[in-house]
Amino acid sequence: MRHLPETCLLTLFRFSHPLLSLTGVLLVGAVTLLTSGCATPEPPQVKLEKATILPLAINPNFVFRKKTQFLNDPKTFVQGGPSNEAIDFERRYYMWPPPPVLDQNALRGNYLNFWWWNHGAPADVTVRLEYRQANLAAFVMAREKTYTAVKGSRKTQFAIIGDDYLENGPITNWRALLIVDGKIVGMTQSYLWK
Repeated sequence: MRHLPETCLLTLFRFSHPLLSLTGVLLVGAVTLLTSGCATPEPPQVKLEKATILPLAINPNFVFRKKTQFLNDPKTFVQGGPSNEAIDFERRYYMWPPPPVLDQNALRGNYLNFWWWNHGAPADVTVRLEYRQANLAAFVMAREKTYTAVKGSRKTQFAIIGDDYLENGPITNWRALLIVDGKIVGMTQSYLWK
């Protein structure tokens, strides 16, 4: 039998039967969707030297809709008593993949997650986390992540872990800002933020 190039075999398969043609197209589409994904990669977290003051221009199209905070430090875990499966899962989630014992300190610290949305026209949005840590008293630290052409719902995660956590302590209070064109369009904060 004569060897046919792959393109010829694909052409024979594609046009041999209309139902097979549709199945092949759907299969290729599903594989492409699953392997490429719909979400864009998370932008890098940039640590700012100083948190600059920005003008306030709240826009109802930009809204924080949910926030979570998790402190991953075995020294703070409650020992004894009943186990809580949800909290145990959260601990395993942030320690995955399991690091060697020497590297476990690199994953200890505060993890803050913010779910937010833009109901208006697509815009370049910077999410800024301003926070204070126990060992720094009133000094305000800041980190940012920048997204381009955002419309719809997004999740942003900030991790203050490793040496930043071990040297400066846990986060005592924070506020998160949505910034568009150098103006604060959305904001949420912890109860203790002043």
